[in-house]
Amino acid sequence: MIDVERFRLTEDNDAARAAADRLFAVVRVALKPVLPPATEILHVGATAIPGCLTKGDLDLVVRVDGPAFAEAESRLAARFTRNAGSVRTDDFAAFTDAGRTPHLGIQLTVKGGPLDVFHLFAAALRADPERVVRYNALKRAHHDQPMTLYRAAKDAFIADVLRSCPPPSSHDDA
Repeated sequence: MIDVERFRLTEDNDAARAAADRLFAVVRVALKPVLPPATEILHVGATAIPGCLTKGDLDLVVRVDGPAFAEAESRLAARFTRNAGSVRTDDFAAFTDAGRTPHLGIQLTVKGGPLDVFHLFAAALRADPERVVRYNALKRAHHDQPMTLYRAAKDAFIADVLRSCPPPSSHDDA
């Protein structure tokens, strides 16, 4: 019998959010001095969005200028496990630390690159509580379902949200 990974929401969103906030503060302080100077480290997962349901993990994005990508990737790879289930390109890499509590996911992106959208999605959710309601409904509908089904639905939802958002200006890195 094959063990299928399941999407499961946490039972206590407030506790999960508090734990993620604490870990984010620790990780940010630890990473800031070892990453290139113009690096942004942002908390972008569901635990960063008021009212959003969560699995209870911490997702953060590390945004760097293009010329700093290789250096940042090397430094993150020395500290974290590469996320084998994620794409890796010249401007995107993903890392994980399942040994942390909560589980930690790190997405490294080049600012303005094709996958530099995590902060935009988080901002779109923060700006529109109705989007959070719809995202929560998607999460509830996929609770205890195969992770692959949840990820496909989530990817479609994110793409729809990003299509409906105005494009960022060249100076908008928040």
